[in-house]
Amino acid sequence: MMHEDIVLFINFIKSKGGVANKANLISEVQKKFKLTKDKSVYYSKHFSVRFSYSSSLSFSNTVISLSNLQKYDDLPFIVCLITPLKNVLYLANTTFLQKISHSSQLLRIDNIRGSINGSDIAKKFGDLTNSPENFEKLFSIHAELGFEGNLARLVEATTNISPSGKKFEVSSAAKKVIQNAPERAADFVGSKEYSQLKAELDAKVEKYKTEILIAGFIENVNIRGRIIEYLIAGEDEKLRESLVKALHDSSNVIPGFRTKNRLADYICTFDKYDTATDVKTKIMVLSSNPKGYNIDKLLEFLATDKSVFMFYFIGIETNKIVNKVLISMFQVNLLKSTILLKHWSGRNSRGVTQFEGETIGRLIFSPNNKIDRAASRAFLNSLIKL
Repeated sequence: MMHEDIVLFINFIKSKGGVANKANLISEVQKKFKLTKDKSVYYSKHFSVRFSYSSSLSFSNTVISLSNLQKYDDLPFIVCLITPLKNVLYLANTTFLQKISHSSQLLRIDNIRGSINGSDIAKKFGDLTNSPENFEKLFSIHAELGFEGNLARLVEATTNISPSGKKFEVSSAAKKVIQNAPERAADFVGSKEYSQLKAELDAKVEKYKTEILIAGFIENVNIRGRIIEYLIAGEDEKLRESLVKALHDSSNVIPGFRTKNRLADYICTFDKYDTATDVKTKIMVLSSNPKGYNIDKLLEFLATDKSVFMFYFIGIETNKIVNKVLISMFQVNLLKSTILLKHWSGRNSRGVTQFEGETIGRLIFSPNNKIDRAASRAFLNSLIKL
């Protein structure tokens, strides 16, 4: 849910439509919302805003440098365009940037440079217009991707150089194996191996229950998710111990660490099944659209004979783990709630997916692994064609 200050800010800006005095509007907003100035950005702990003026809705002004935006990308970054007739608001977090325009010739993954113009901000994202009534949905999409999740795409879109990644080529033989994935999944969720896998994951949650609850309310969604995933499925025991220590002592800084950029967190091999399970945390009181999977990595995995891809969802409320559920990617409700972000991805990728958080919340409270095989095969065929 959008913070109350953001809702009040949006309503205040709308009420000042037609005033067309940038300096006066900034002064009023800064005073009313107690915003701190950083160069041309005004921010609080809940959102940041950049004000621009244009004589029309055509908007090509330089907004912010990419390196400066990086500082504010974890919270809603709003651009307020002031025109003689009305004020217009856009979300300008990195997910909603089409490219980097100015002085960006040397932009690379390891060289953050260049600036964003108003024309670089997407005015529509998929089926959603970039306007205040959709800000909550839009930011819930961005929060799971973050700056790092957008950087490679922006490098490619700006420089025409693909920094990494390769589209998985699906052969006719691989296609048959992929199309059998729903059948394998349906067999697995009814097997003793499913119960064994869930018991293993449940035991890890129980072991680190206190730390998971502490980490569950870290504000940064990416840091929160990576910590919980590592507590359950991390491979470096010393790093896990460091995380546990830091979580229990607020004076300690969470140690920096990188998680492997792979399809799933927890790999478990059985005689009949090779399972890959992605661990996801759902904070029950927060609205969010959790990350799903990289489509090319998924297809490459499902092209192997015994592959089964699962999600392990942990529902958290204040001081309480509501439930822990092991759900197939083909579960009928989860499949219907899968959001394809193809329009967001680069040329050498089929894209990534997210899930509607409300569906995951319902599955946490009432888990089931009902699979519609025909719908699942149709879904897989649509992924292959991307």
